[in-house]
Amino acid sequence: MSDQTRGATPSSGFFTEENSVATVNARMGKDVDPRLAEVMACLVKHLHNFAREVSLTQEEWDLGIDFLTQTGQICTQERQEFILLSDTLGLSMLVDAINNRRPAGATENTVFGPFHVEGCPIRQMGDQICLDGKGESCLFIGRVLDLDGNPVEGARIDVWSDNAEGYYDVQQPDLQPKWNNRGVFITGADGRYSFVGIKPVSYPIPDDGPVGKMLASLGRHPYRPAHMHYMVRAEGFQKLVTHTFVGGDSYLNSDTVFGVKKTLVAPFVRVEGGSTLWRSDYDFVLARPDQTR
Repeated sequence: MSDQTRGATPSSGFFTEENSVATVNARMGKDVDPRLAEVMACLVKHLHNFAREVSLTQEEWDLGIDFLTQTGQICTQERQEFILLSDTLGLSMLVDAINNRRPAGATENTVFGPFHVEGCPIRQMGDQICLDGKGESCLFIGRVLDLDGNPVEGARIDVWSDNAEGYYDVQQPDLQPKWNNRGVFITGADGRYSFVGIKPVSYPIPDDGPVGKMLASLGRHPYRPAHMHYMVRAEGFQKLVTHTFVGGDSYLNSDTVFGVKKTLVAPFVRVEGGSTLWRSDYDFVLARPDQTR
């Protein structure tokens, strides 16, 4: 760990405003895991510099402690307020971007979200995933390809979305059928996928807790633009976690969790006289592990 990371001012062992970073970081033991030491020293450095830069008052820090306490107290097995906090500060998207740098042409990642469920049944191509009969029907269709345009056989496509009222099935276990608007599909030799769901709708993240109060205080809304979730996995390729967003949604440019990327905005075309009201075509392009930006 460098002197710059520990703090530029040498520590005397006694805490002062000027040498706070060096004093705190100097207390770390010699046999600490190197990566832990690097991360914690940098965290201390930026936290202390933040407090100095804004001349943080005692009342403001007390308010911050209370906010973090309330954030922890509202967390349950079904609700993770700290994830909401990370999401709404853009930190989740930044960490995702750092860890998923892909070459041009590969489909971009976005946030995973809290509503994925393992164990969803494998369905046949073209199957209906909307089980509650609500919403405007939509055919989702496309291919899974590699960067050279070749179809990827055996790709596992896990899909999930909210219902027509903006809720996922796990949010309403007593109201929605199990596995509503969810499915797993396996591509054949042509790499093609297709299924029938609904045109997703925009919805607010839970805003009745401290994160919602923070957004209101900042003049921000809690809404996410309408989207379909995808997780695409295939042997020999990087796992892809992404969404396709409904083109024209009013929240595309103000997603409260910053998850929208221009390449992920998909066409949703009104169908006249078809078996569904809408159709959305989108190809997913996978990168191999050694193909990074």
